[in-house]
Order: sequence, then C-alpha cells, then structure tokens
Amino acid sequence: MISSDSQGAAPRDSLCSHFTAMARNNAWSNLRLYRACLSLSDEAFAAHRVSFFPSLQLTLNHILLVDRYYFDALVGGGLGLTIFDDELPYPRAEPLWEAQAASDHALLSFCESLTPGDLQREVAIDRGPSVGVHRESVGKVLPHLFVHQIHHRGQVHAMLSGTTIAPPQLDEFFLDGDAPLRAPEMRELQRMREAHRGGPL
Repeated sequence: MISSDSQGAAPRDSLCSHFTAMARNNAWSNLRLYRACLSLSDEAFAAHRVSFFPSLQLTLNHILLVDRYYFDALVGGGLGLTIFDDELPYPRAEPLWEAQAASDHALLSFCESLTPGDLQREVAIDRGPSVGVHRESVGKVLPHLFVHQIHHRGQVHAMLSGTTIAPPQLDEFFLDGDAPLRAPEMRELQRMREAHRGGPL
C-alpha cells in the first residue's frame, strides 16, 4: 500500500498522516539503499571512505543507533545513552539490515498510531551528565529523526558512488507519477511488514 492511510479508514490529522508517510519513506529508502550495500563484500562495506563516519559500515550503524535512541525516548523505554555503548553492533551488512528493517517497522507502527494529541506529548531525552535530560514534544522529535536519517543516507549514497555498485534513486517515493518505479519495493515492504507483525504497510 503506497498511500499514507489505510483505505476506508477515518481521515487522520494531516501532520500525523505526514509523519506516517515519512516513516514509510524511511523504510522504502533503507530497502533501496541496503539492496546496494548487500551487494558489496564485507571488505568493501567496511573500507575507509571520505565521510563524517568514514565507512558505509560506521555510517549505517550510526543511523540505526540514533533511530533506536530517539525511538526509545518516544516510547519511554529508558535505555537512553546506553544504546551507544557499542558503536558498531553490526559489522556486517546483512544482520545490520535485519536490525534496521525491524527498527523501521516499529517506527512506522508508532507513527500509524499517532493522534493529534500525541504530538504535544513531551518525552525525556537523555543527553548525558554534562547536559542532563531534555524534554521535547513528539511532534518535534519525529521530524528531527527523519532529517537525521535523510542526512546520513545522503552520505551513504555518496560513498556508494566510490564503489562498484551504483547508488540507488532515493527520490521516487511521494509523486504519483513515480508510483510504478517504487511499486516493487512497496510490495516487498508489504511482505516484510506482514512477516514482522501481520499488518499492512
């Protein structure tokens, strides 16, 4: 399913629907990106490259850990900065993709459950002993998380340009005219989602 809301469902607040669409875009973008990365050898995946986190391996692990960090805050999980105790939990691309896909599905389910009142709810974000705990609204944490994902996926895309694998298009999600181009991945994500929890994407 490509639309932001289930067919026949009651209309949702436009911002809640937008966050759901962004979470779905995140899952789709990661599927395309990881398809490319999974074609690389372990050595190429871990090779030093020019970027803020100087490898595909480090950058993609960073995306996952930050996803987990903010999602933990959104659901009141209490893990906080301990999520970063191991900065390279998945050295290889395949298990990293499995973990990222699970994270993407959890974030999408969270966004699907949002109501307008939820966006005003404050969450506690542990910034460490030197800064303390910040309180932010759900409606501010989510766009920050999406921007962070997009920012670092762009770096991964650029690093892939220096490999033998062509980086994928990541801007074919929202326009109706691009629907045929994203349809295979949307069907694959649907199957993955059903396998995870039996729900529609």
